[in-house]
Amino acid sequence: MNPLVSLNGVSAPTLVVAAGERAGVRFLEFFASAIRNPHTRRAYARAAGDFLAWCAGAGVPSIAAVQPLHVAAWIELQTQTHSAPTVKQRLAAIRHLFDWLVTGQIVPHNPAASVRGPAHSTKKGRTPVLDATEARQLLDSIDATTPAGLRDRALIALMVFSFARVGAALAMRVEDVYVQQRRLWVRLREKGGKRHEMPCHHTLEAYLHAYLDGTGIGDDPKGPLFRTIARGTGQLSTTPLPQANAYAMVRRRALAAGIVTAIGNHTFRATGITAYLKNGGTLENAAAMANHASTRTTQLYDRRRDDISLDEVERIRV
Repeated sequence: MNPLVSLNGVSAPTLVVAAGERAGVRFLEFFASAIRNPHTRRAYARAAGDFLAWCAGAGVPSIAAVQPLHVAAWIELQTQTHSAPTVKQRLAAIRHLFDWLVTGQIVPHNPAASVRGPAHSTKKGRTPVLDATEARQLLDSIDATTPAGLRDRALIALMVFSFARVGAALAMRVEDVYVQQRRLWVRLREKGGKRHEMPCHHTLEAYLHAYLDGTGIGDDPKGPLFRTIARGTGQLSTTPLPQANAYAMVRRRALAAGIVTAIGNHTFRATGITAYLKNGGTLENAAAMANHASTRTTQLYDRRRDDISLDEVERIRV
């Protein structure tokens, strides 16, 4: 990329610079103003950068000269190396970007509007899920005599018992754990800036109390709830725990607990929802607890049918 200017880690590519300064500013405004979620911003910036670099290599002189044929050819290439959901997300990034450029009168039409992505339909998510026994095994295996152990146990339990996304959990401040109606509650800031509040399961309540009391961070209400460990001290720092560090922690803890399933941060959200539904919870309440706009999204986390499938497979006696 040849930057015209850079904003939030995003630079205007060559094809945008060729369309003039106003195009460059409008391009950067898309990522600064139109997209608030940092993960979506990074994914869209990567897709836009890859697409426009490909267009430049194909001889397209300016972003104003991009045609539907260019978008269609690039999407076809993407299907050879990426999954259908990823390709659809990349196409969505290009569509939204050009919509923004059209309304800003940088380009006359949206070349991605008529391009169709690959067909994709799913009724079950792909996130690996732990059964209740494995989840308990993992939590019990964590040494809670150290600040790191108290933190890790509280973070995993938060994702299991409140169905929290890891991004929302890591964005929490100490003051987002509070007492209401004589119970501990948590306040989560989910996708789209939605504020979501939930009472704590008694196990989560115990783990959060142990974490706050054992590390002394309760005296810093504005500080991050989940923090890195200061180098050489074994104590919590004032730096928020990055998502990559949380993923590495989860994999390390699972390995130490003897769990061979290739789990990730999202595993615990699906694990909690499935456990709730197995114990008589309703899909509607699960959707509300998970802050899903539709129960169709919640159904992707429902793995109760996995047990049925396993039982039925064992009927094949040869």
